[in-house]
Amino acid sequence: MSPIRDHLSLLRERRFAALFAARTLSMLGLAFAPVALAFGVLGLPGADAGTLSLVVAAEAIPHVLGLLLGGVVADRYPRRFVMFTGECLSLVAWLGIGIMFLVGWAPIPVVCAFAVLTGLAGAVVWPVLSGIIPEVAPAGHLQSANALLAVGANVARIGGLIAAGAIVVLIGPGWALVGAAAIHGAAATFAWRIGSTPRPGREGGTSVVAELREGWVEFSSREWLWVVVAQFALLILAWQGAHTVLGPVVAEAELGGAGAWSAILTGEAVGMLVGVVIALRIRPRRPILLGVLLTSLTALPYLLLGVGAPLPLIVLGGFVMGLGMDTFTVLWQTTMQREVPPEALSRVASYDAFGSMLFGPVGVLLAGPAAVHLGAHRALLVCAALILLSSLLALLSRDVRTLRAPVDITPVPEGEYTSPVDPVV
Repeated sequence: MSPIRDHLSLLRERRFAALFAARTLSMLGLAFAPVALAFGVLGLPGADAGTLSLVVAAEAIPHVLGLLLGGVVADRYPRRFVMFTGECLSLVAWLGIGIMFLVGWAPIPVVCAFAVLTGLAGAVVWPVLSGIIPEVAPAGHLQSANALLAVGANVARIGGLIAAGAIVVLIGPGWALVGAAAIHGAAATFAWRIGSTPRPGREGGTSVVAELREGWVEFSSREWLWVVVAQFALLILAWQGAHTVLGPVVAEAELGGAGAWSAILTGEAVGMLVGVVIALRIRPRRPILLGVLLTSLTALPYLLLGVGAPLPLIVLGGFVMGLGMDTFTVLWQTTMQREVPPEALSRVASYDAFGSMLFGPVGVLLAGPAAVHLGAHRALLVCAALILLSSLLALLSRDVRTLRAPVDITPVPEGEYTSPVDPVV
């Protein structure tokens, strides 16, 4: 087992360090959004849970629909440039919404239009991440690279959530979103500094449809992959409604508002940080089995919110959820990067993200009416039950239960990094 200093030595590689900075800053900017956007919208005259559902859906729908095209783009063009473009889109979108909140003119259709832009930015950035990591990380160090990026992202998430909660409470959500825009600008700068990256796919003209078909073959031929994606389609359906609408509604009505919701999200982010530190150290023989078991912990905070538990207990539930989810994420990303050919990795990642998030907008759109007709507490309990059910169904797959990680990965001495291709198992 490599000591921590060996993992940290990756940060001495210039290109990986630039990617680390870009990803960390991007997550810092995104950490402002859940608190600032939710309570900025809820603070508008006449706004309610249905209004928030509409705005969040305006972001979620183009995000999901754009993922497949984003995967083709990330496998066709230099990934450094694609990442830079996505960060610039986020800068423009959050700056626009923030300025509207500051000047007191924020008609919902215009807010939704900028929310569409944030969704498209996510559709560009998400697929490129899976593909760019093997290009800048040394061979045999993929799990360490994924874990270090997740550590940076979660430290940023913790700081961003704490800062966003304080800024929203003290001076308003508009300033929080303007700050997020500036941070995405800094992330774009570091993305550009990653340096030139090759065109991932083969040379020559191929159609988007042909490239999507090739990606589908790689995706659908691996049962463990599509089963877990199907699991996440149900899990995210429940999570999106609970996390983006029902949770903030209960926090606003019963727990003290933005400060309480920020505390819950901070607990989740601290759990994620602990989860990736764990992921740095473990090498499970059956990573997907362990990962699926850990995803069932996602139900805990919404179960606690649903039964009206006190705030400290809900924060603890968020911590447990974050620990399980980010340990899973590192194991999942590393397994995909080992099992999928590099030239198809972004397209497979886009099918992963598209399938996982396919029903997320449905969950968002249903959450507002569910809060009205069932009550927010009952709706949260339904969400928790769906999350648990999704994990149990995934475990029915033999491939999910039996896929094994490589027994040995030959370490690469410092300063001798060569081809960014993981050993074929």
